[in-house]
Amino acid sequence: MVDIAGRTVIVTGGSRGLGKSFVEGLLERGAAKVYATARVPRPSTDERIVPLALEVTDRASIDRLVAQVQDATVLINNAGVAVSASFLDGDVDGIRREFETNFFGPVALTRALAPVIEANGGGAILNVHSALSWYAVGDSYSATKAALWSATNSTRLELAPRGIHVVGLHVGYVDTDMTSGVDAPKSQPADVARQGLDAIESGDFEVLADDTARTVKAGLSAGLTALYPQLAG
Repeated sequence: MVDIAGRTVIVTGGSRGLGKSFVEGLLERGAAKVYATARVPRPSTDERIVPLALEVTDRASIDRLVAQVQDATVLINNAGVAVSASFLDGDVDGIRREFETNFFGPVALTRALAPVIEANGGGAILNVHSALSWYAVGDSYSATKAALWSATNSTRLELAPRGIHVVGLHVGYVDTDMTSGVDAPKSQPADVARQGLDAIESGDFEVLADDTARTVKAGLSAGLTALYPQLAG
């Protein structure tokens, strides 16, 4: 269990959408400082929020970030992108960019910041996954989230002895700019962020933030034709 009050936290993609809700929720719980990162950070009138530039696909950008956040004890890997290209005929460069952002970026940040968190007495890392970590929709986005889910499970085992608790957050559609063109039920960012922060403080390993995530995970034991009825013939 990691109390958020008094902590210094990094939130990637922290200037809008779900990331912004994480920042607001952290401050409500008494976080001492929140580093809100973005490619182009937005200024804040709240002195507890420190906007920092970060491109998660750029090693030099990550190194610059690490040098500025030596007091951090919690990392929230929220930044992501949706290219959603076909593996058969989609743009390969777009697929690579999606993996660089959604998978290699969080892995690189975890590698770079785990020693900082450990040196500061331990803390937590939360990775934002998706219900699509467990359900393929015929494009590359779900594959990036499945890869991140697997990496989260592995790093959780490696980091637990070092005093770092790792949480995976799974959710369906969230009402943000990324899903503005989607006509489907959506969770509110503040509610999803609240559940993620609850998990950090309670010591839970996984968050199923909505009915979509709960339904998809429950369906994993039912076999492929239950999840993908189109395969039943």
